[in-house]
Amino acid sequence: MRVLVIEDEKRVANFARRSLVEAGYAVDCVYDGEEGLDFAQAASYDVIILDLMLPKLDGLSLLKNLRNRGLTTPVLALTAKGTIHDRVTGLNAGCDDYLVKPFAVAELIARVRSLLRRGTSQLTKLQIGDLILDAATHCVTRAGKPIDLTPKEFALLEYLIRNMGQVLTKTMIEQHVWNFDFDSGTNLVEVHMSHLRNKIDRGFHPPLIQTLRSVGYVLNEQSAVPR
Repeated sequence: MRVLVIEDEKRVANFARRSLVEAGYAVDCVYDGEEGLDFAQAASYDVIILDLMLPKLDGLSLLKNLRNRGLTTPVLALTAKGTIHDRVTGLNAGCDDYLVKPFAVAELIARVRSLLRRGTSQLTKLQIGDLILDAATHCVTRAGKPIDLTPKEFALLEYLIRNMGQVLTKTMIEQHVWNFDFDSGTNLVEVHMSHLRNKIDRGFHPPLIQTLRSVGYVLNEQSAVPR
């Protein structure tokens, strides 16, 4: 899952980034409304965390711009203002949820996860064959056996399982599981995919992660797909 944080207070932005990264999310941070608008349109994010009081372009104007362009990404508004009028204004502008600063890590993560769960496309318990991933508890099992994944391995598996049967290129994976700071010249995707395959496929049948050479990866129960 990929999150965009648009917050001009760098201390708050870095706090949010660190908290989200530790929870397994890929995070981009920008510090003004104009840059936030550019980032929001340049990549596919699962959640946008938006400060409403931004330089260059305020949060409400940014949000209205995105909604007018048809962007439906869930938006969690951050603000120092906590009055009912302010919350109603934000919600009417297109915010999906509201969080007043200062906030606790646990509440930030809970609200992000709540936004991700909304809608049928964001089911929390996902399954392919005997592999089960619970996005709410970050638990993974195969054939009833618990599998211990790192946060990045979990994010990679969640992206694969939410797109099961679809071929995902290395670039698609980089853009969704990592952030804009990721060095695409490395073999980090291949390394993480190898580690993930060892954990969820080794000792089980059939293998679920398939490699299509020079194309990408697909999570599929059809073990006949060439590796």
